[in-house]
Amino acid sequence: MGGPKKPVSNKLVKRLNKQEILQQVIHHGQISRADIAKRAQLSRPCVSMLVDEMIRDGLLREVGVGDSSGGRKPILLAYNYQAYVIAGAVFEGSKLEMAIADLQGEFLARCQAPVILPAREEDVIRELEAGLSKLLQKSGLSRDRLLGIGMGLPGVTQQHSGTVSFSPTTGWMSLPIQQHLEERLGIPVMIDNDVNMMTLGECARGAGAGCANVVYMYVGMGIGAGLIMDGQFFRGSREAAGEIGYMMIGPSDSRQGSEFGVFEKHYSVPGILQKAKGMRIDLHAGSSVVEQLIQQKEQGNPDAAALLEDTLRHWSYCMANIISMLNPELFILSGEMARIDPTGLRQMHEWLSEWVPVMPRLVKASLGEDAGLIGAVHSVLGAFPFGELIEK
Repeated sequence: MGGPKKPVSNKLVKRLNKQEILQQVIHHGQISRADIAKRAQLSRPCVSMLVDEMIRDGLLREVGVGDSSGGRKPILLAYNYQAYVIAGAVFEGSKLEMAIADLQGEFLARCQAPVILPAREEDVIRELEAGLSKLLQKSGLSRDRLLGIGMGLPGVTQQHSGTVSFSPTTGWMSLPIQQHLEERLGIPVMIDNDVNMMTLGECARGAGAGCANVVYMYVGMGIGAGLIMDGQFFRGSREAAGEIGYMMIGPSDSRQGSEFGVFEKHYSVPGILQKAKGMRIDLHAGSSVVEQLIQQKEQGNPDAAALLEDTLRHWSYCMANIISMLNPELFILSGEMARIDPTGLRQMHEWLSEWVPVMPRLVKASLGEDAGLIGAVHSVLGAFPFGELIEK
C-alpha cells in the first residue's frame, strides 16, 4: 500500500484556480465573474477575490457590462493582452529586424540595425541587446514584462539543440546560439530558420491562414522554402528540409568552390545580378531585380526579356519538383517571386499545368517583409504556457 497522500497547499490551489480563471477569460474573450464561477466550478466569492488580485496585477481588466437575465447587469472581464510582451527578430541579408508585440501578436514598436557580414556572434548579440532596450523604451514597458524572443536565422537551425549547424551567409557552423542568447538576454529564446519564421507568419496571419498543406518559397539573397504538411512543419531528420537552394537546377559543376547550392547560386538575387552583368543588362542592387527586368522588357530590351523568362522558367522547375513530391494545396510565392507581374504569373501557371499532375493554388505572400517578424513572435506565443503568467 502506498503512504498517505500529501496535502495540497493553499498556495498551489490558489495558483491552479487563477490559471483556470485566466484560461476561461482567454477562451471566451469577455466573460463575467458569475459565468467564470459556473464554468470553472468555483465559488463566486473565490472567483471575485482572485479576479480582484489579477486586475491589480494587470492580467485582467473590466471592459463594460453584459446583458442581464433579470438582475444587475454583469461586469465583463477581458484578458489584458498588453500586460506582457514578446519580442521577435529576423536576421536577413545584412540587417537585423526587431519588434515587440503584445500577447495577441500586435506590434507595439519596431526597429532595425545593420549587420556587417560575415557576422560575428558577439556583434549580433550586442545589437539584440541594444534593440531590446530601445523597443522597451519606445513601448514604455519594463524589462520584467518581456516573456521571451523568437529569432529567425539564415541557414540550417537545430531547434532541439538550439544550434545553427550550417550558415554560409553568416559563417556560423555548429554554433549554440540559443544558449548564448539566453545567457546574455536573460529570457527564453526560440530559434528557427528565417524562411520557416516567414512561413509561420504567413500561415498565422497571411495568405496561408487556414491551410494545412502549404509550401512557402522565398527568393532573396538565397533561396529557401518552408513546408507545412498536415498542419505541422516538416523539418526532416536533421531539420534541413526546405533547403531548396541546393537543388541541381543550373550548371551541375557550378557548386565547385562555393558554399551555396547550385540553384541559389544562379537564381537567387546575387545570381540574377551576376547573369545580368554578363549580358550587359543594367540592374541596380538594392532594388527588386524582377521589377527592373519587367520594366526593361516593357521598354523593349530583348536581353532583359530573355533573362526574365529564363529566371521564371527555372523558378518554375523548382516549383514543379516540390509540387510533384508534396502535393500541397497552396504554394506561396515570396521575396522576389512576389514581384512577378500578372503576365509572368500566367506563364508560370501554364508551365506548371503542363508539368505536374495536380496544380495547387498559387498566391503571392501578403505580409511582405513583416512575415518573418510576425512568425518570430508567433513562435513564442505558440510555445508559451499562459498559465505561467500567474507566477510573474
